Amino acid sequence: MLRSALQSRWATLAVLALMMAVVPLIAPSAFYLRVAALVWIFALAALGLTILMGYAGQVSLGHAGFLGIGAYGVAIGPTHLGLSPLLSLVLAAALSGVIAYVVGRPILRLKGYYLAIATLGFGLILALIFQSESAVTGGPDGMAVARLTVFGWRIAGAMQWYWVSAAVLLVGAWIALNIADSPSGRALRAVHDSEVAAAGAGVDVAAKKLAAFVTAAVYAAIAGGLLACMNGLITPDAASFMHSVEFVAMVIIGGLGSVLGAVVGAAFLIVLPQALTSLQEYEQAVLGLLIMVFMIVLPTGIVPSLRDWLAERLS
Repeated sequence: MLRSALQSRWATLAVLALMMAVVPLIAPSAFYLRVAALVWIFALAALGLTILMGYAGQVSLGHAGFLGIGAYGVAIGPTHLGLSPLLSLVLAAALSGVIAYVVGRPILRLKGYYLAIATLGFGLILALIFQSESAVTGGPDGMAVARLTVFGWRIAGAMQWYWVSAAVLLVGAWIALNIADSPSGRALRAVHDSEVAAAGAGVDVAAKKLAAFVTAAVYAAIAGGLLACMNGLITPDAASFMHSVEFVAMVIIGGLGSVLGAVVGAAFLIVLPQALTSLQEYEQAVLGLLIMVFMIVLPTGIVPSLRDWLAERLS
């Protein structure tokens, strides 16, 4: 009973909202608010991957490519098409969903390592396009991005971006939790456990996997658009393979299939490198070691392991 209460969507949203409310009270400067905003934005992208990997059991190593579509969308729209950044963000998210639908139909027929390699190839193609099409994307130097304006309100400053990114993440978490509790979410979990058994139970496996892939792409594109608007600049590095690996790591470290785990995993990989900068050349080695230790000690991820421990202690 207690474990079910800890896993409920309202408890998850309450914990997330509490975290968002506390951070500004303890952040000593605007720099820390900016880092927290980055956590919320990357957590949003990781949430999409949670739906794809944690719910549907499909691996993607090209997730950063969709983030790049959203990021370059908000840059190209105002620069080349004269569109507002907000409209560009909406159109970029829609375009990302369409591309995911077109690409996902053939590649989601693959399974396991073959699917991972196919999504990796797709991500590499997008990264190459962003880098080589300098007339449109600015090439390796990237593009300047217009500031986001919502109904006449120009979003600028660390505090404003903190609350905007937090609000978008909270909405994204609410949607993800509703998906998990819906018949579609139960169908996705059935696909995750066994595609053969799910098909035998009447689940349209191909359609459910494709829907999860499209949803993950839209999440990533929105996160990319917010990231580009907050930074005021976008470069091809946003769509790099290493960022795709980081998203997978966020989901696994935080807890596969856990909405709150995606947020904790994002915080782990965004905040920890900031804390390790004093180690200079040993920073990456220590970060890798800590990731290994966490995965050995907490193999199911940080959030599920802590939730189970708390349930056992209080039961």
